Amino acid sequence: MQPTLVAVAHGSRDPRAPHTVETLLERVRELRPRLDVRLGHIELNQPLLDDTLDQVSGAAVLVPLLLGRGTHVKRDLPASAARAGHLRIRIAAPLGPHPLLVEALYERLVEAGWSAGSPVVLASAGSRDPDSAADARVTAALLGERLGGVPVVAAYASAASPTVPDAVRALAARGRHRVAVASYFTAPGRFATQCAAAAQGPAAAPLGAHPALARLVLRRYDEAVAALAAPVRREHPLELATA
Repeated sequence: MQPTLVAVAHGSRDPRAPHTVETLLERVRELRPRLDVRLGHIELNQPLLDDTLDQVSGAAVLVPLLLGRGTHVKRDLPASAARAGHLRIRIAAPLGPHPLLVEALYERLVEAGWSAGSPVVLASAGSRDPDSAADARVTAALLGERLGGVPVVAAYASAASPTVPDAVRALAARGRHRVAVASYFTAPGRFATQCAAAAQGPAAAPLGAHPALARLVLRRYDEAVAALAAPVRREHPLELATA
């Protein structure tokens, strides 16, 4: 049997968020009808991840619906996996950075009315983990290339700098007006709404159930399954002695 795909969402008080995530997972199921796809939240929404894992048997791959490395990926998911001692678990990489995310960001910007040449602020939640900011900067650089070389500045709703309003003002001070905001969020929520309000130009919708995001969820799952199935190579004593 294939390992169960457990998509891990952060959770939000915004009632639109769980619906958006469920719609995304319906797209995933359409792409892979025979795969058992379930949902668990880190906090705020049901089902919580630990409760979902209690209902799974055999093996599972946790696919974080998160866009970079940070505390949730590095600590919370491994802690949940450790508590689910009845399962063989592999934790997939976060969704970002990846070209499929960039394609989704590009299409959301075009849908919002972005015009060629206009600068963009890539708005994400933010984290105190420097790896999270590094991942956002990589995505900003990739998006800038996709947009034809326009400036794309990574900015954050909390915990890191620059903030989205500061990034918009800095671009405007350099003569870059009608600054668009690309919403680097998987679902609607308080941070996404706050960031969109800072735009001087178009404000893109969150990534949501974009088809590219559904394909990326399965790609991260497949990568983790391959690692889960790979045999552990045991070094020959002679190899160890001569290494």
